Amino acid sequence: MTPAATQPAVEAASSAPAWLNWIVHWPGQTDLITWCNKMGPGMATILLIGGIVYLIFGVYMYKALITVNMAVVGAYLGALLGYRTGGNGAMIPWALIGAFCFAALTWPMMKYAVAVMGGLYGFLLGAAIWRTGNLEARYAWAGGGMGLIGFGMLSFILFRGSIMMYTSLQGSVMLVFGLLGLIFKYQSVSQTLTTSLTGQPIVLPLAVFIPTVLGLIYQQTQFGAAAEGGGGGGGKK
Repeated sequence: MTPAATQPAVEAASSAPAWLNWIVHWPGQTDLITWCNKMGPGMATILLIGGIVYLIFGVYMYKALITVNMAVVGAYLGALLGYRTGGNGAMIPWALIGAFCFAALTWPMMKYAVAVMGGLYGFLLGAAIWRTGNLEARYAWAGGGMGLIGFGMLSFILFRGSIMMYTSLQGSVMLVFGLLGLIFKYQSVSQTLTTSLTGQPIVLPLAVFIPTVLGLIYQQTQFGAAAEGGGGGGGKK
Protein backbone atom coordinates (compact mmCIF):
# COMPACT_ATOMS: atom_id res chain seq x y z
CA MET A 1 0.00 0.00 0.00
CA THR A 2 1.40 3.36 -1.00
CA PRO A 3 1.88 6.27 1.41
CA ALA A 4 -0.78 8.22 -0.52
CA ALA A 5 -3.30 5.46 0.11
CA THR A 6 -2.57 5.23 3.82
CA GLN A 7 -2.71 8.97 4.40
CA PRO A 8 -6.54 9.21 4.67
CA ALA A 9 -6.59 6.39 7.21
CA VAL A 10 -3.95 8.10 9.30
CA GLU A 11 -5.83 11.40 9.18
CA ALA A 12 -9.08 9.65 10.13
CA ALA A 13 -7.46 7.98 13.13
CA SER A 14 -5.90 11.24 14.29
CA SER A 15 -9.27 13.03 14.04
CA ALA A 16 -11.05 10.47 16.26
CA PRO A 17 -12.35 11.86 19.57
CA ALA A 18 -10.03 11.08 22.46
CA TRP A 19 -12.76 9.27 24.39
CA LEU A 20 -13.05 6.72 21.56
CA ASN A 21 -9.36 5.84 21.82
CA TRP A 22 -9.04 5.36 25.59
CA ILE A 23 -8.70 1.59 25.27
CA VAL A 24 -5.58 1.99 23.11
CA HIS A 25 -3.78 3.81 25.91
CA TRP A 26 -4.91 2.67 29.35
CA PRO A 27 -5.09 5.86 31.46
CA GLY A 28 -2.84 6.23 34.48
CA GLN A 29 -3.30 8.63 37.37
CA THR A 30 -1.59 11.45 35.49
CA ASP A 31 -4.01 11.01 32.58
CA LEU A 32 -7.00 11.10 34.94
CA ILE A 33 -5.72 14.21 36.71
CA THR A 34 -5.14 15.90 33.35
CA TRP A 35 -8.66 14.96 32.28
CA CYS A 36 -10.11 16.46 35.47
CA ASN A 37 -8.04 19.59 34.91
CA LYS A 38 -9.48 20.03 31.41
CA MET A 39 -13.03 19.14 32.43
CA GLY A 40 -15.69 21.78 31.89
CA PRO A 41 -17.76 23.06 34.83
CA GLY A 42 -20.94 21.56 33.37
CA MET A 43 -19.49 18.05 33.20
CA ALA A 44 -17.98 18.43 36.68
CA THR A 45 -21.37 19.44 38.09
CA ILE A 46 -23.13 16.52 36.41
CA LEU A 47 -20.54 14.09 37.83
CA LEU A 48 -20.87 15.64 41.28
CA ILE A 49 -24.67 15.41 41.39
CA GLY A 50 -24.73 11.97 39.78
CA GLY A 51 -22.08 10.74 42.20
CA ILE A 52 -24.19 11.77 45.18
CA VAL A 53 -27.23 9.98 43.75
CA TYR A 54 -25.34 6.75 43.08
CA LEU A 55 -23.50 6.90 46.39
CA ILE A 56 -26.56 7.47 48.60
CA PHE A 57 -29.52 6.03 46.69
CA GLY A 58 -27.82 3.32 44.62
CA VAL A 59 -29.71 0.29 45.86
CA TYR A 60 -32.97 2.24 46.26
CA MET A 61 -32.99 3.32 42.60
CA TYR A 62 -30.87 0.55 41.16
CA LYS A 63 -33.13 -0.34 38.23
CA ALA A 64 -33.14 3.21 36.88
CA LEU A 65 -29.43 3.72 37.56
CA ILE A 66 -28.33 0.44 35.99
CA THR A 67 -30.49 1.23 32.96
CA VAL A 68 -28.76 4.60 32.63
CA ASN A 69 -25.38 2.89 32.91
CA MET A 70 -26.19 0.39 30.19
CA ALA A 71 -27.58 3.15 27.98
CA VAL A 72 -24.26 4.98 28.30
CA VAL A 73 -22.39 1.77 27.41
CA GLY A 74 -24.67 1.27 24.42
CA ALA A 75 -24.16 4.88 23.32
CA TYR A 76 -20.39 4.48 23.53
CA LEU A 77 -20.36 1.26 21.53
CA GLY A 78 -22.80 2.74 19.03
CA ALA A 79 -20.65 5.85 18.60
CA LEU A 80 -17.58 3.66 18.13
CA LEU A 81 -19.36 1.54 15.52
CA GLY A 82 -20.69 4.64 13.80
CA TYR A 83 -17.25 6.22 13.65
CA ARG A 84 -15.69 3.04 12.26
CA THR A 85 -18.33 2.69 9.55
CA GLY A 86 -19.27 6.25 8.66
CA GLY A 87 -16.91 8.69 10.32
CA ASN A 88 -17.84 11.55 12.64
CA GLY A 89 -21.17 12.17 10.92
CA ALA A 90 -22.51 8.71 11.83
CA MET A 91 -21.52 8.79 15.49
CA ILE A 92 -24.60 10.51 16.95
CA PRO A 93 -27.26 8.39 15.16
CA TRP A 94 -25.47 5.17 16.04
CA ALA A 95 -24.95 6.34 19.63
CA LEU A 96 -28.70 6.98 19.98
CA ILE A 97 -29.52 3.58 18.51
CA GLY A 98 -27.05 1.85 20.83
CA ALA A 99 -28.34 3.68 23.90
CA PHE A 100 -31.97 2.83 23.10
CA CYS A 101 -31.27 -0.84 22.38
CA PHE A 102 -29.21 -1.36 25.52
CA ALA A 103 -31.72 0.45 27.73
CA ALA A 104 -34.63 -1.53 26.25
CA LEU A 105 -32.86 -4.82 26.90
CA THR A 106 -31.69 -3.90 30.38
CA TRP A 107 -35.03 -3.47 32.14
CA PRO A 108 -36.43 -7.00 31.48
CA MET A 109 -32.97 -8.57 31.98
CA MET A 110 -31.96 -6.62 35.06
CA LYS A 111 -30.17 -9.43 36.88
CA TYR A 112 -27.90 -10.08 33.92
CA ALA A 113 -27.40 -6.35 33.38
CA VAL A 114 -26.19 -6.04 36.97
CA ALA A 115 -23.75 -8.88 36.31
CA VAL A 116 -22.50 -7.13 33.18
CA MET A 117 -22.03 -3.86 35.05
CA GLY A 118 -20.34 -5.74 37.88
CA GLY A 119 -17.94 -7.27 35.39
CA LEU A 120 -17.15 -3.83 33.96
CA TYR A 121 -16.61 -2.39 37.44
CA GLY A 122 -14.39 -5.33 38.30
CA PHE A 123 -12.37 -4.92 35.12
CA LEU A 124 -11.80 -1.21 35.72
CA LEU A 125 -10.97 -1.75 39.39
CA GLY A 126 -8.61 -4.63 38.68
CA ALA A 127 -6.79 -2.68 35.98
CA ALA A 128 -6.60 0.38 38.23
CA ILE A 129 -5.07 -1.66 41.06
CA TRP A 130 -2.64 -3.19 38.57
CA ARG A 131 -1.50 0.27 37.46
CA THR A 132 -1.38 1.59 41.05
CA GLY A 133 0.98 -1.26 41.92
CA ASN A 134 3.38 -0.05 39.19
CA LEU A 135 3.07 -3.31 37.29
CA GLU A 136 3.62 -3.57 33.54
CA ALA A 137 1.04 -1.23 31.98
CA ARG A 138 0.53 -3.30 28.83
CA TYR A 139 -0.65 -6.22 30.97
CA ALA A 140 -3.23 -4.19 32.89
CA TRP A 141 -5.87 -6.26 31.12
CA ALA A 142 -4.77 -9.25 33.23
CA GLY A 143 -5.68 -7.49 36.47
CA GLY A 144 -8.84 -6.27 34.82
CA GLY A 145 -9.75 -9.78 33.72
CA MET A 146 -9.45 -11.12 37.27
CA GLY A 147 -11.67 -8.32 38.53
CA LEU A 148 -14.20 -8.94 35.76
CA ILE A 149 -14.55 -12.63 36.64
CA GLY A 150 -14.71 -12.03 40.39
CA PHE A 151 -17.22 -9.18 40.35
CA GLY A 152 -19.33 -10.80 37.64
CA MET A 153 -19.72 -14.00 39.66
CA LEU A 154 -20.35 -12.06 42.86
CA SER A 155 -23.34 -10.39 41.20
CA PHE A 156 -25.17 -13.73 41.05
CA ILE A 157 -24.16 -14.81 44.57
CA LEU A 158 -24.89 -11.56 46.46
CA PHE A 159 -27.25 -9.64 44.22
CA ARG A 160 -28.40 -6.87 46.55
CA GLY A 161 -25.03 -6.52 48.27
CA SER A 162 -23.31 -6.31 44.89
CA ILE A 163 -25.59 -3.47 43.83
CA MET A 164 -24.69 -1.54 46.98
CA MET A 165 -20.99 -2.09 46.39
CA TYR A 166 -21.06 -1.26 42.68
CA THR A 167 -23.18 1.89 43.01
CA SER A 168 -21.09 3.08 45.97
CA LEU A 169 -17.91 2.62 43.94
CA GLN A 170 -19.32 4.36 40.87
CA GLY A 171 -20.78 7.17 42.95
CA SER A 172 -17.48 7.71 44.73
CA VAL A 173 -15.53 7.89 41.46
CA MET A 174 -18.02 10.34 39.96
CA LEU A 175 -18.07 12.45 43.12
CA VAL A 176 -14.28 12.66 43.45
CA PHE A 177 -13.70 13.42 39.76
CA GLY A 178 -16.48 16.00 39.76
CA LEU A 179 -15.01 17.72 42.81
CA LEU A 180 -11.55 17.69 41.25
CA GLY A 181 -12.96 19.14 38.05
CA LEU A 182 -14.50 22.04 39.98
CA ILE A 183 -11.50 22.60 42.26
CA PHE A 184 -9.13 22.74 39.29
CA LYS A 185 -11.04 25.77 38.03
CA TYR A 186 -9.44 27.79 40.85
CA GLN A 187 -5.93 28.56 39.65
CA SER A 188 -4.74 29.40 43.18
CA VAL A 189 -5.03 25.76 44.28
CA SER A 190 -4.79 23.97 40.93
CA GLN A 191 -1.01 23.69 40.79
CA THR A 192 -0.66 22.70 44.45
CA LEU A 193 -3.35 20.04 44.13
CA THR A 194 -1.82 18.62 40.96
CA THR A 195 1.60 18.41 42.60
CA SER A 196 0.15 16.67 45.66
CA LEU A 197 -1.79 14.11 43.63
CA THR A 198 1.08 13.28 41.28
CA GLY A 199 3.70 13.25 44.05
CA GLN A 200 1.68 10.93 46.31
CA PRO A 201 -0.07 8.33 44.10
CA ILE A 202 -1.90 6.78 47.06
CA VAL A 203 -3.97 9.93 47.68
CA LEU A 204 -6.36 9.51 44.74
CA PRO A 205 -7.17 5.83 45.43
CA LEU A 206 -7.80 6.69 49.08
CA ALA A 207 -10.01 9.60 48.05
CA VAL A 208 -12.13 7.10 46.10
CA PHE A 209 -11.98 4.26 48.62
CA ILE A 210 -13.15 6.20 51.68
CA PRO A 211 -16.42 7.55 50.18
CA THR A 212 -17.06 4.10 48.70
CA VAL A 213 -16.98 2.51 52.16
CA LEU A 214 -19.08 5.29 53.67
CA GLY A 215 -21.65 4.99 50.89
CA LEU A 216 -21.78 1.21 51.29
CA ILE A 217 -22.33 1.56 55.03
CA TYR A 218 -25.02 4.21 54.51
CA GLN A 219 -26.92 2.15 51.94
CA GLN A 220 -26.73 -0.95 54.10
CA THR A 221 -28.00 1.00 57.11
CA GLN A 222 -30.83 2.76 55.30
CA PHE A 223 -31.94 0.23 52.70
CA GLY A 224 -30.21 -3.06 53.53
CA ALA A 225 -33.12 -4.46 55.52
CA ALA A 226 -35.78 -3.12 53.14
CA ALA A 227 -38.04 -5.50 51.29
CA GLU A 228 -36.97 -6.32 47.77
CA GLY A 229 -40.08 -4.66 46.41
CA GLY A 230 -39.61 -1.43 48.38
CA GLY A 231 -39.85 1.97 46.64
CA GLY A 232 -37.91 3.90 44.12
CA GLY A 233 -36.30 2.02 41.33
CA GLY A 234 -35.81 -1.02 43.53
CA GLY A 235 -38.20 -3.83 42.86
CA LYS A 236 -37.70 -7.54 42.96
CA LYS A 237 -34.73 -9.09 41.42
